[in-house]
Amino acid sequence: MVEIRESAKAFEALGHEARLAILRRLIPAGPDGIPAGAIGAALGLPATRLSFHLNRLAAAGLIESRRDGRHLYYAVRYPALGALVGFLVDDCCAAAPSGCLPGCPAPAPQARPAQDQGG
Repeated sequence: MVEIRESAKAFEALGHEARLAILRRLIPAGPDGIPAGAIGAALGLPATRLSFHLNRLAAAGLIESRRDGRHLYYAVRYPALGALVGFLVDDCCAAAPSGCLPGCPAPAPQARPAQDQGG
């Protein structure tokens, strides 16, 4: 479960147009990520602005970087992003007196214990 403070930090980081655009560009790139220069070129961000926004997303725990030679690659931290989305919908069904509200994800099915078939 993602804590409120961590969630607030992540949402604050996503509350800027450039950072949201960076994250949206990184999501389909997969775990290998994208070189910083390619992100900046695609979004028209100068290196200093790009670095600032990448650092904010990294500080919020939403992305990570790795060095490959002279290049820095950035990738989404998918578990963190998934936990953030989960934070938004965790209480969806709890607020509905008769079960889940329309549009809420169905709760995960509970594992049933294996029955002894005797034999």
